[in-house]
Amino acid sequence: MIMYILGISCFYHDAAACLVKDGQLVAAAQEERFTRKKHEAGFPSKAIRYCLKEAKIKTDDLNYIGFYDKPFLKFERLLETYLEVFPRGWSSFVKSMPVWLKEKIWIPQIIKKELDYQGKIIFIEHHLSHAASAFLVSPFKSAAILTIDGVGEWATTAYGLGQDKKIELKQEIHFPDSLGLFYSAFTYYLGFKVNSAEYKVMGLAPYGQPKYYDLIMKELIDLKDDGSFKMNMDYFAYEYGLTMTNQKFNQLFGLLPRQPETELKQIHKDIAASLQKATETILIKMADYLYQETKMKNLCLAGGVALNCVANSRILKETSFEDIFIQPAAGDAGGALGAAFYIYHCLLKKERNFTMTHTYWGPQYSHRTIKEYLEKNNISYEELSGKDLVRQTAQLIKDQKVIGWFEGRMEFGPRALGNRSILADARNQKNWQRVNLKIKFRESFRPFAPSVLEEDCDEYFEMDKPSPFMLLTAQVKKKVIPAVTHLDGSARIQTVSFKENPLFYQLIKSFKDLTNVPVIINTSFNVRGEPIVCSPHEAFLCFMRTEMDYLVMDKFLLDKNKMKPLTDDIDWQKEFELD
Repeated sequence: MIMYILGISCFYHDAAACLVKDGQLVAAAQEERFTRKKHEAGFPSKAIRYCLKEAKIKTDDLNYIGFYDKPFLKFERLLETYLEVFPRGWSSFVKSMPVWLKEKIWIPQIIKKELDYQGKIIFIEHHLSHAASAFLVSPFKSAAILTIDGVGEWATTAYGLGQDKKIELKQEIHFPDSLGLFYSAFTYYLGFKVNSAEYKVMGLAPYGQPKYYDLIMKELIDLKDDGSFKMNMDYFAYEYGLTMTNQKFNQLFGLLPRQPETELKQIHKDIAASLQKATETILIKMADYLYQETKMKNLCLAGGVALNCVANSRILKETSFEDIFIQPAAGDAGGALGAAFYIYHCLLKKERNFTMTHTYWGPQYSHRTIKEYLEKNNISYEELSGKDLVRQTAQLIKDQKVIGWFEGRMEFGPRALGNRSILADARNQKNWQRVNLKIKFRESFRPFAPSVLEEDCDEYFEMDKPSPFMLLTAQVKKKVIPAVTHLDGSARIQTVSFKENPLFYQLIKSFKDLTNVPVIINTSFNVRGEPIVCSPHEAFLCFMRTEMDYLVMDKFLLDKNKMKPLTDDIDWQKEFELD
């Protein structure tokens, strides 16, 4: 009998669903890609519908549904916190209670109603879901586990151990002490959006000097030898207020929180650099302690903080761990993955038979579907064979054209890894600003990631391990790729193998044949403030509304110079089924 388990995460940020069939991942997607609302938190009905359709099953075929945390424990933490800080938290309490009373504590009922489901629902603790999402899909039979995020039910950090089908979390750090919220507090203070733009702070850090590192470590956080810590909550307001920091925090740094979209001054860059250094110091201390406790050679990381690729790389380079695994949706979206695999392996004791080697688990659209879309909307295109498509696209990149690349199944997680990507020549320094300002419409300081052929990685970067999920950084060895070399000489790297993405590999290989450089710019196919594109229609609109030069969808090449201008009165034929 075939066993199907649906994993769900939702109601905070990055709602997602995944489907596991007999221990194999079948499909996984974030709800934002369907609703087009970035970091969508609502019930992932569209992502669930996609997962079921991909497997060609109905809700009645599901054996279990796993949810990625325990809502009543989280509600208990919320109430206890408000009581402890009363009356300061009254305004926040009044704002949050209606949401909880309306939906967040009724999750079993919501799942049953939304899906017409009468089967068993299992709730997994938040950090256990994170731990399972990393270890159970890793290539390791045994590993140390470290999960770090904002907050689950009570835990904000967990140290653990994975052995085959067993996961044990041995130590936890509890709210309000939270490295994730610590980083988010500075994200707020620097004028960026919390739970959304923490990666911008990481990208800003190399522009500053860590002048405030000592101040942060002295006044804001007390770090212990085992990597545990206590935050000085006199400076933070997230326990009780509608902001992350308070007036005392402002006084410590001598300025008010930066207003979004206003000038970034040198002090903001220095604070970002100081925060990043503090975060790395804490994480390395945690990893060192975990190694001493477990003596494991492998480490699995999960939770939103595990998306900090600079810190990940320092852990790998500077601690005694020999190898590290982070699955691509390490934040809350990956909780759906962890819940499903935890049920299958840890509760049902089924053997492990799956390793997550790629991230292409989302929707795809067939040649026929894309051709019908183009023809119904009178969109000019050229249809090419596979080899001609790769050669011509590589030549266009060499000729300094910017390409929208829409191929195969959509990526799961926040990174575009060669199926929903914008591509350009990494050799041209000008492409950094061009793609940032005229195509992505985002801040000029934001770095771009390189995609490099796996076998050529160590020739161009100080990295001797694959980095398929773009979650590690390394120093750039060769100066011929300035558009992907950050201010500090580093790059956030995606290594590309033929096995995991043959078409994208062939494209980069063809570019190498033309230029002798196996590296291109790869950034996500979207504009600032929008999720990565999912459908051909979204890809086409993004292409037309930016200064991209060409769009590749399946075997079709679209030239911007041959496109009719977009007008509001176009009657788009955009409805099509997922293939």
